[in-house]
Amino acid sequence: MTTTPTQQLSDAGVSIWLDDLSRERLASGSLQKLIDEKNVVGVTTNPSIFHAAITSGNDYDAVIAAEAAKGASVEETIFEITTTDVADACDLFAPIALASNGVDGRVSIEVDPRLAWDTEGTIAEAKHLYKRVAKDNVHIKIPATVEGLAAITATLGEGISVNVTLIFSLERYRAVINAFQSGLELAKENGHDLSKIHSVASFFVSRVDTEIDKRLDAIGTEEAKALKGKAGVANARLAYQVYEELFSTERWAVLAEAGARPQRPLWASTGVKDPAYPDTLYVTELVAAGVVNTMPEKTLDATFDHGVVTGDTVSGTYEEANTVLNALEGLGVSYNDVVAILESEGLDKFVASWKELLADVEGALASARKAS
Repeated sequence: MTTTPTQQLSDAGVSIWLDDLSRERLASGSLQKLIDEKNVVGVTTNPSIFHAAITSGNDYDAVIAAEAAKGASVEETIFEITTTDVADACDLFAPIALASNGVDGRVSIEVDPRLAWDTEGTIAEAKHLYKRVAKDNVHIKIPATVEGLAAITATLGEGISVNVTLIFSLERYRAVINAFQSGLELAKENGHDLSKIHSVASFFVSRVDTEIDKRLDAIGTEEAKALKGKAGVANARLAYQVYEELFSTERWAVLAEAGARPQRPLWASTGVKDPAYPDTLYVTELVAAGVVNTMPEKTLDATFDHGVVTGDTVSGTYEEANTVLNALEGLGVSYNDVVAILESEGLDKFVASWKELLADVEGALASARKAS
């Protein structure tokens, strides 16, 4: 009996989450269809996704008009829209959450990206989002900035599940796992049931290739060209090695004994940016047990249609992955410089999307007030 590539991914231990959400997806049944037919077991959102959802079509006109009539601010209106969509998606995924003991069936909502450098502001916003969504299967997304690390620990310490986002470097990933384990230790002290606290660490993939390939093109040698399209996968594979290492320590064993579940690696930014590469590159080359792959629908469709899943493509590749990163350093491509730029650009992009969303909703509120 033949199975689909997405089913084969699930069988290999990869949880497929959709990197998109909108009211139209919920109302039309298209999200339910992806659950039924393409093995989708969770959803991630970000400021860019909400900007696209809210500013396309008329799905939010009624709620914006209602908020305008109440005299709501633009921030209050966006908070109402995004938390309602996420809560509704949590309800849709509730059966999956129940069947997987909360491991899957998760829906992520991000703190205001302008708080990325504000530890206390992030903690307060995380609590506010969690209280408003009021669903056990929500994940609060917190960026892995230096300031975000303490916020991750504090939020987990409150018993709130966290999706750590915008991770690019292996060094920062180690710090994220430390923040996660510190958070669980704090939660344990606070009397929370560790088995109910879940977390993923979102390691970004394709953007690494985009930045490094640009530098390799500038170098222009045959040696440089031969390394194009290899860094993103190599970096993610080495992240999985870090995951295996830090979740087999005595410190983790104590937490696991108390019921804790490991923070799963999540592959984000898995849509291929360079059309020269296979459109399923960041899916089929990153298959390993216990990971999440959050895909834009285009990547999901490509995987379902023609993805070739050959089982685990991560374990045993670490030496080869290190060779790739070492060769890049040898050519003068600085890993530390690349990951620093990517974090900065990633945050700037989300802040820009949020500001655009604020401006667009402010305009819609003003129009609604005039119409009334």
